[in-house]
Amino acid sequence: MKPAFTLFGIRLTVGRLVLAALLLYVVLALNIPSAGEYYARYLYPFIGSFLSSFSKTIPFAIGDLFIALSVAGILLYPAYARCIRKQKWKHILLKDAKYLLWVYVWFYLAWGLNYSQKDFYERTHIPYTAYTPENFQKFVDNYIKNLNSSYTEITSIDEASVCRESVRAYNQISDSLGVHRPFHQSPRVKTMLFTPLISMVGVTGSMAPFFCEFTLNGDLLPVQYPATYAHELAHLLGITSEAEANFYAYQVCTRSQVRGIRFSGYLSVLAHVLGNAHRLTGEEEYARLFSRIRPEIIELAKKNSEYWMSKYNPVIGDIQDWIYDLYLKGNKIESGRKNYSEVVGLLISYEEWKNKAGCAVKVQK
Repeated sequence: MKPAFTLFGIRLTVGRLVLAALLLYVVLALNIPSAGEYYARYLYPFIGSFLSSFSKTIPFAIGDLFIALSVAGILLYPAYARCIRKQKWKHILLKDAKYLLWVYVWFYLAWGLNYSQKDFYERTHIPYTAYTPENFQKFVDNYIKNLNSSYTEITSIDEASVCRESVRAYNQISDSLGVHRPFHQSPRVKTMLFTPLISMVGVTGSMAPFFCEFTLNGDLLPVQYPATYAHELAHLLGITSEAEANFYAYQVCTRSQVRGIRFSGYLSVLAHVLGNAHRLTGEEEYARLFSRIRPEIIELAKKNSEYWMSKYNPVIGDIQDWIYDLYLKGNKIESGRKNYSEVVGLLISYEEWKNKAGCAVKVQK
């Protein structure tokens, strides 16, 4: 018999009391900014370090397996309990609901409460810079110059080098750019268990929150590997915004002394830069901008797109996009999947801040 007592006609066990207490904490942390910020700054580094220390000892993506088994269990348990064990539907549904509540609590306590932390501008005290034709053109000019000069053909993946360079750069930018330092000197990245299915929805990497592990699609192209690795590592370090993860991946990769990693960083935001340019400039100006990019890079981007489109399933992809959009909006990312493209605004704001800071130092000298 489990220890229990009755309150207002409700039978309370220790397990139910613990679940209720944890649910209360999650709700408070999601709705009280200071509580969410405390979790992200002080509690998560310990939680993330502990869970990732456990998950890195397991050679496969345990988070993927957990999610698959959970979905299967929730769907199959009612039939088993009803047909084999002859249980009442009320009892069956309560069991499923209880399990889902534990999963909900586990998700937020293990990683999800990072959604309640301050955004990039508040964490770094870097002011937001609104788009103007002048600052956008200045950014694009500098970006295309660096993109073209960093170009190199990448035919293989040096995973050890990518890991080493990413850890080094995150340690370097941690204090100034509002991101935690890596929990381990050699973070273990894993391959997604269901790569063929994941490729059908166009996902190249993911953060598995239940065990604080990050995974990459097994079909990932060599040129995409460094930036995707750095992007997912940002999520492991507590970054929830996709735009911010893109920003950190860009900063990490473009600071590397390894040319292939540096090029991967610049290439990772090309589609976002072109998308913003197409919306903000006229057709002629956009055509001139596009023509300044090395033909080899345009051809590479085209081949990459064709490669992923050959694996993409429109029906499954649209369903996944819809679900993920709802998920992001439900966790305070109001722009949903459009959040990815907001990386350009972050980059412009950062460059403007860096230039002003540099001018101020020169004046003081």
